[in-house]
Amino acid sequence: MRPLIAIVGRRATTSSILRYSGTIGAETLLDAVLRAGGEPVILHGGTGGDVAALPERVARFDGIVLPGGGDLNPGRYCAAPTADCEVPDDRQDAFDFAVIRAAIGSATPTLAICRGLQVLNVACGGTLRQHLAGGPVEHEDALHPVTLAAGSRLRALAGADTIEVSSAHHQAVERLGGGLHAVGCAPDGCVEAIEHRSAGILAVQWHPEDQAAVRAYDQALFDDLLVRARDRGAVGARTGARG
Repeated sequence: MRPLIAIVGRRATTSSILRYSGTIGAETLLDAVLRAGGEPVILHGGTGGDVAALPERVARFDGIVLPGGGDLNPGRYCAAPTADCEVPDDRQDAFDFAVIRAAIGSATPTLAICRGLQVLNVACGGTLRQHLAGGPVEHEDALHPVTLAAGSRLRALAGADTIEVSSAHHQAVERLGGGLHAVGCAPDGCVEAIEHRSAGILAVQWHPEDQAAVRAYDQALFDDLLVRARDRGAVGARTGARG
């Protein structure tokens, strides 16, 4: 059976094919997980905003993808919003934070992408730069190089010291959260990848799903998630940990 991979849903107030608001996931993400051998399942936050059951719900999955999205509420890292900060979706924030904390608590294999990396960092006590000013590296809707740390899992997966990534963000890590290690950076010093080693979470600031169908190093992130998910499933089967 394919391991079950939760794709944390994104709230959409309108859709051309739905009569009401929806919870959606990008097809490129679903395709990348399917290609890796997983069964992608949209994890819905619920209209009531109840997150108390998240640890139990997350425990049913073999892995998690926490995808990109809008800006976090700066109040989450004790900052006032600047003029460049988007209007936050507090319900989405609450859901994402509950998911990442459940993932950390259960050591569920997780791949966090773009906003997902920022959620992880803030959940671990880090802060964000609310806007990246123009400079030598363009981070919004652009391709740019990322240098990977020697000896890191990410470097081993990519098979190269430097890769070219698809970038679509205007915020970034300012202060790194506790328990996290930076394992990739752009030429301008922007943190582009972090690991939570004890919890089994890999997070990247770029969008690997954009190029996963044609770039082996981007697809490798999803393949690795499935390797870790299968390992966890095997352990759970032996110990009876998963229900």
